[in-house]
Amino acid sequence: MNDGTYQIDVSLSGGTGRASVSSPTELIVDDGSMTARIEWSSPYYDLMIVDGDNYLPVNTEGNSVFEIPVRTLDEPLQTEAETTAMSEPHLIAYQLVFDADSLRPAGAGDTSMPWRTACAAVLVLCAMAVLGAVFLKKRKGGGRA
Repeated sequence: MNDGTYQIDVSLSGGTGRASVSSPTELIVDDGSMTARIEWSSPYYDLMIVDGDNYLPVNTEGNSVFEIPVRTLDEPLQTEAETTAMSEPHLIAYQLVFDADSLRPAGAGDTSMPWRTACAAVLVLCAMAVLGAVFLKKRKGGGRA
C-alpha cells in the first residue's frame, strides 16, 4: 500500500455493546506502517492498550481520539480501552476489524449529495416550477380583456 492518508470502515466488538467508534476512520500509511485514528462515542476513554503498548488520547475536548498501530486489515485487532465513566477506571477488552475492501484515499469518500442538500435542491426546483407556471399563465392571459 502506498504512503498516504486513507479512509477505512472499522467495526468494534466486545465490551458491553454501549460504546462505538466512528466509521469510516482515518488510516495513515507511512513507510509501510499503518496508524488508525480511532474516535470513541464517549469522552471518557483515557487509555488504549495495543500489543502491550499504552496509547493516550490525542485530543483534550470532545469524544476520546487515539492514534494506534494497525498490523493487518480484515483480522481482529485485540485491544483494551480504559473508561472512567464508571465509579472507578475499568479496562475493557475490544476487537477492532478494519475492512480492506472499504479502503479509499481520504477525501474520495461518498460522492453522493448529502440528504439536506438534496432536499433543498428539490424545494428550489419545485419553487422554480411553480413560479414559472404562474409567470406563463399571467403572460398568456394578461393581454386579454
